[in-house]
Amino acid sequence: MLNEFSRSQLLLGKRSIQRLKECSIAIFGIGGVGGYTVEALVRTGVGRLLLIDNDTVSLTNINRQIIADHQTIGRKKVDVMKERARAINPEVQIECYSIFFLPETPSDFLDGCDYIIDAVDTISAKLALAEIARQKQIPIISSMGAGNKLDPTQFEIADIYDTSMCPLCRVMRRELKKRNIPALKVVYSKEQPAPREEAEEIEADSSKRQTPGSVAFVPSVAGLILASAVVMDLTEGMRPAT
Repeated sequence: MLNEFSRSQLLLGKRSIQRLKECSIAIFGIGGVGGYTVEALVRTGVGRLLLIDNDTVSLTNINRQIIADHQTIGRKKVDVMKERARAINPEVQIECYSIFFLPETPSDFLDGCDYIIDAVDTISAKLALAEIARQKQIPIISSMGAGNKLDPTQFEIADIYDTSMCPLCRVMRRELKKRNIPALKVVYSKEQPAPREEAEEIEADSSKRQTPGSVAFVPSVAGLILASAVVMDLTEGMRPAT
């Protein structure tokens, strides 16, 4: 019988589609990267998604975030993403956690998850998620950032210790080594930061931290790569043989 996942089943196979339907995946950060990750997972038939993000949609999100438009400005990102996901697949189970994830945040809600996807911005949260994933023995993949980049073709999947060029990866390698975490699957780019034009009115805050530039076609690609890696991992050995 035809359904919304029939085309995916042709490539992934019936067993994979059933497996994904039974999976629970937690996505931290529903922004330019994470929003597209959720979109792809819902459209591939994942049965249960945990959405974690404390932010609301803003005007400057519209250039790159799949949930951002002039009607959603001011609304919680997790709520908008939930509505979008349910419109795509009414049977998907969505749990929303409108929290700013910190190292001290309780993580009991992750028990029973099949995968953790890190699409957050802060290094402390990324490190905490890597530690939690190790403690709970949950597979994890982490996005190393898509700001100030223009070439989406330079993204790749690698272990953090095999990365190069990316400043965020360098910091993560050092900090993960201190925590005796031997591996972390990441999506990263070797592209050097693109030249930018300064715009004082959108600088991030009084701390003078520079707001990263962004375009629609870079974080979206990183998010889709995250989703593809997770789907491939969860369906390994179940897909049609070559």
